[in-house]
Amino acid sequence: MDIKQICVNAGDAAVKMAALDSETKNNALARIALALIENKDRITAANNDDLKRSEEEQLASPLLKRLKFDEKKINDAVEGIKSLIGLEEPVGKTLLSTMLDDGLELYKVTCPIGVIGIIFESRPDALVQISTLCLKSGNSVLLKGGREARETNRVLADIIEEASVAAGLPKGWISLLESRDDVNEMLKMDEYIDLLIPRGSNQFVRYIMDNSRIPVMGHADGICHVYVDSCADVDMAVRVTVDSKTQYVAVCNAAETLLVNEAVAGRFLPALKKEFDKKNVEIFGDEGTRGIIAAKPASEADWATEYLDYTISVKLVADVDEAIKHINTYGSGHTDSIVTSDRANALKFMNLVDSGNVFWNASTRFSDGFKYGFGAEVGISTSKLHARGPVGLDGLTSYKYKLIGDGHTVEDYAANKKSFKHIKLDKTI
Repeated sequence: MDIKQICVNAGDAAVKMAALDSETKNNALARIALALIENKDRITAANNDDLKRSEEEQLASPLLKRLKFDEKKINDAVEGIKSLIGLEEPVGKTLLSTMLDDGLELYKVTCPIGVIGIIFESRPDALVQISTLCLKSGNSVLLKGGREARETNRVLADIIEEASVAAGLPKGWISLLESRDDVNEMLKMDEYIDLLIPRGSNQFVRYIMDNSRIPVMGHADGICHVYVDSCADVDMAVRVTVDSKTQYVAVCNAAETLLVNEAVAGRFLPALKKEFDKKNVEIFGDEGTRGIIAAKPASEADWATEYLDYTISVKLVADVDEAIKHINTYGSGHTDSIVTSDRANALKFMNLVDSGNVFWNASTRFSDGFKYGFGAEVGISTSKLHARGPVGLDGLTSYKYKLIGDGHTVEDYAANKKSFKHIKLDKTI
């Protein structure tokens, strides 16, 4: 089946998906969760094949870490689905209701986007998160995974499709695309695909953004910062920094640059270096940093580098204003955190740093849809339109205006026979 026909089928299914009730969708999610557990040996066997082949092909270490989909990750995916089931129905919510005039009522109501195309690299767990979020939000989904996860993705897509169709979902609501040519063809399907969400490297996401007329939601970089303020508790700052950098290095919300106030650097950096050495973290530092701890010289390029590995760049700054300026210059608008006991500095940082996620005394690793209580996420958006930060159910819905009248015509208002009242209502359609 060619991509155009797959897109047509997805569009037909999307119409039916938009009309599904919560019970049907949640039942389908429950069946998918059960099927993943029942087929975990089949999934891990396929994933082992992908890992072996990718190691032989010398796939980059960060991508190999993302590729691994073992029993723990399967269980995590299932927990995400269970959380998703418990979330409020996202479709059909009344966001606004206004009486324009007697007998003329306007409603703003959430609805699915339609057909969503997801292009992602390496992470099979992304396939599960994305497809189940699209299901709950009433969207059809076209999935294009990287060839490195080919076998795992095939098994997961088959399991999800079989379980969901058995629960009453329309055939064609989920499709897996596999060839490299499929990507370029997919990018041309602006007549059929309503939204593209790419997940992968900076180069990969930029390519998608530059080569399609379909709206794109996502982020090209994950250059996240931790700023240790002059009023930071040193022990807390070490904990937050180590977690931000090393809890899982191959993800977009891991810290890549550390900014340290000059006033606390002498006490903080040696304590941090001791913990980083235990985890074999490579440090690139500016001149001030290298005057306190052993580090390799940092270049201008390091401030704009997403390492996705046990590597971090460190720079000393004079105050919170310099930290904010650095982040807004080199950051990617993803996630940035300040560690301080000074409320004024914290609020200034969170108000002025131009990122989708800004934290105070917390690890950057918290910027995640599951941790936020969204059930899961289709990705992180650094855009300021439609959705920003971790994109969960709300980011996969749009809205429409529904107007209910009783033979009302505009001419009556143009001729001043009637006038608008615009009274806010507390009711749903």
